[in-house]
Amino acid sequence: MYQVLSKDIIKSEIVPHLPIGKRGFKIQSTIYEVVNAILYKLKTGVQWSYLPVESLLSDRVLNYKTVFGHYRKWCKLDAWKDCWIALLKAHKCKLDLSSSDLDGSHTTALRGGEEVDYQGRKKRKTTNALYLTDRQGIPIAMSKPVAGNHNDLFDIENQFDEIINILKQAEIDVKGLFMNADAGFDSQKVRDKCNDREIIPNICPNKRNGNNDNQQLLDEKLYKEQYAIERTNAWMDSFRSVLNRFDTTVSSWIGFNFIAFCVIALNKFYKNKSR
Repeated sequence: MYQVLSKDIIKSEIVPHLPIGKRGFKIQSTIYEVVNAILYKLKTGVQWSYLPVESLLSDRVLNYKTVFGHYRKWCKLDAWKDCWIALLKAHKCKLDLSSSDLDGSHTTALRGGEEVDYQGRKKRKTTNALYLTDRQGIPIAMSKPVAGNHNDLFDIENQFDEIINILKQAEIDVKGLFMNADAGFDSQKVRDKCNDREIIPNICPNKRNGNNDNQQLLDEKLYKEQYAIERTNAWMDSFRSVLNRFDTTVSSWIGFNFIAFCVIALNKFYKNKSR
């Protein structure tokens, strides 16, 4: 059976955080196998209608529409985000928060949908979201996606709060956190938000702002470590359902992102545990 995560990890780390209603339609197969089928979709990017349910489900073969229905139900309930927050809370001691990296990412939206618009640099319709990673490159939070015609500073106050609130819910203290960000985030609004949260911004000055005071760059050596988030982007791109956005609803797109966070982090945590 194809596996993105082992059976034991899915059962112990993901399944307990998924809401299973006591009323209404019951899952007619093992929850672990339904999650495994969703992970297959995440990794391969295969269309739901081509999901090889006969190979992925052993207890009782479900129609692909049923697997999709469970995925959508969990997306609407923000279950994948809640699952990620629970994992962060349980494994926060394994994060390296000696510094962090903030960056935006435009994802091509092949079928259009919510929060999609034309992005000149990519010459495609895209969706844009901000991502925060730890020093190891583990993605730890993301903002709510916006249409691709907006730059990284669009509605930055609310976007920044969205990211920090995820850490707050996971009981991760951001006081004193160093945060690297490129010149696209050189804004007084970002610096003010960091100061409000007692985060130390390490932002590359943007020459187009007309500010030549390079003293604002707190630590050039630390800023060079920002390459880690580019590695994170490569990890995220290995999931075909994240590399290109096929989902027309924002909730589905967010769901796949948080599942990818779970896979990356759990593989890292359990790899270190086995050493």
